[in-house]
Amino acid sequence: MDLEVPDALFKILIIGDSGVGKSCFLLQFTEGNFTKDHSVTIGVEFSAKIIRLGDKKIKLQIWDTAGQESFRSITRSFYRNANGVVLMYDLTHKESFINLYEWLREIKQNSDPDITIYCVGNMIDLADEEREVSPEELDKFVRENRLDGGTEASAKTAQNVDEGFS
Repeated sequence: MDLEVPDALFKILIIGDSGVGKSCFLLQFTEGNFTKDHSVTIGVEFSAKIIRLGDKKIKLQIWDTAGQESFRSITRSFYRNANGVVLMYDLTHKESFINLYEWLREIKQNSDPDITIYCVGNMIDLADEEREVSPEELDKFVRENRLDGGTEASAKTAQNVDEGFS
């Protein structure tokens, strides 16, 4: 176990509708595992991972928030002191993409105006058969809302998972 003190600590939130794969994405990033049968997040759960940027050790404290409407009031307090947000949707469910506008409004209401926001379209492993949101729609959303970036990823295959936190 690495007991060295990190050079910096960053609090990152994963935000999006229920069922878009936030918990699986976090598990893949922190532990390199995927489970199809993950239980629904109640409130907020968090995990941590130390990454290296050059010669610096950065501890990422990643908060996985519940996507259900009934838990939104619980998660609002967790925006405080957040350095970044992974704004996630399921690219095989258009409604989860449309709902990003509401999530983005909530982020802007409850967080620092300079917070880093990165958009991730999860479940690219299903895109060939089930895609409902194009890469161009993601690019347009990122541009129009002046986000810090965006990518398509897969918690199942680990494709672009690390990029979601870079």
